[in-house]
Amino acid sequence: MSVRRPTVCAVNAVQTYRYRQPSALHPAGLDLQTCGGPAANPRFFSGYLTTPAAAATGLLAVAEVARTRYHQPVSPASLDPVVTGSRDRLRFESFSGCCGVYARMDIVPAGFDGEIVGHGTTNVDVNPPLREALARVGGIEPLHVAVGPDDLTVSTMDAAVVERKVPLPGRWLRGFAEVQVLTAAFEPRAEIPAAEGAAFLRRLLGGADRSVLWAVPAGRTLRLTSRPAPGAVCLAGAGRLAALRGLLRHARTLRVYGPPVRAGSPAVPSTWELDTGALRLSLTLSPEPYRGFSGEGAALLALAADEVVDDAELVAALLSWDPTIDVAALADAAGLPDGRVRAALAQLGTAGRVGYDVAEGGYFHRVMPYDAGRAERDNPRLVGARVLVERGAVHREGEHATVRSGDEVYRVRRLPDGAYTCSCRWWGRHRGQRGPCKHALAVSMVAAPAEVGA
Repeated sequence: MSVRRPTVCAVNAVQTYRYRQPSALHPAGLDLQTCGGPAANPRFFSGYLTTPAAAATGLLAVAEVARTRYHQPVSPASLDPVVTGSRDRLRFESFSGCCGVYARMDIVPAGFDGEIVGHGTTNVDVNPPLREALARVGGIEPLHVAVGPDDLTVSTMDAAVVERKVPLPGRWLRGFAEVQVLTAAFEPRAEIPAAEGAAFLRRLLGGADRSVLWAVPAGRTLRLTSRPAPGAVCLAGAGRLAALRGLLRHARTLRVYGPPVRAGSPAVPSTWELDTGALRLSLTLSPEPYRGFSGEGAALLALAADEVVDDAELVAALLSWDPTIDVAALADAAGLPDGRVRAALAQLGTAGRVGYDVAEGGYFHRVMPYDAGRAERDNPRLVGARVLVERGAVHREGEHATVRSGDEVYRVRRLPDGAYTCSCRWWGRHRGQRGPCKHALAVSMVAAPAEVGA
């Protein structure tokens, strides 16, 4: 049996990802190959998964989301899930090819018998032969997992595995930045027992409905309606929950999370989570099937707020790979108020250095393989706003401002809740639902620090 050379693939001539060999399923267990982290090809974890069939199904779901484009489906993408090893859990994350679905599987302490021997974040190779092998996992025998081993074996249980080029796109960084800002405002909306949750999801997944619906708690289940109401959860494109189907037979509960809404609210994102007790698999859906998280604009104000950069660097130095970040403890250690720590965490999230776990109601530490300024440089609205500021195009008049862009002059007004309105066509089309326009961003950059932090 021959060993293939490592695959090297560059993304936009900036990032290079290297695998020693393909991921593979051996008689001894599952080996997930990594491409980087705190050290080259690190080993985060070695041990047995206590619910092998459920874990294999969950990992397949995360990988399947990475391969799928839900809006205008075309040929499958070839993208790798991101894995984070922290103090007491493993997290696998991915975005769909259209960036409108964010998937995450958290394997919690009850889900493994082993030791987290390292920590870090990297992307892992889940190639087609491995997916086929995982699909055959069943029974009650534990499944061994080693993340980043030194073993050079490249065989599956019954065949050789061929390495493939699998780039991790820069668009994912913008997606991670947006999701952590959006989900930080989520609250638990419903918890449904497994049987009722399975029946509800199976009814939903009977078709490929792309419409925007609303789910309202009704006893032990959820009732669908076409209109938002307090306590309702937005469900945009029910077919995008298909990746949950395989885990239904293992789940104990279905939990649903979303931001506060009221009658007349526009479509908003939501999170749908299956919990087996040993692991949690969640899908976060963008507000509408055609909208990718990378363009939502929720993180723009955090990226533009220069006054929190120093706080973010201080907070970053204190992060210690805890599965959930204790904001109060972090504030004490940093000597900062809780509000400034939360703002710093939002800023760190724009570089992929923290994520948000709706089940735990807190941030968690990770480090993405991107440089810190990548999200800012790749965001056209933010780049355009900085150009306007540099040209002196912003003129403030109390709560109002004018911004000259080319031959046009736009009026920007700051609302009592801190949001901005603008007379430009872009704001008129989206009405603030996709974040601020470049003119409002420029005004926020020249606002007094007290105003920006309000």
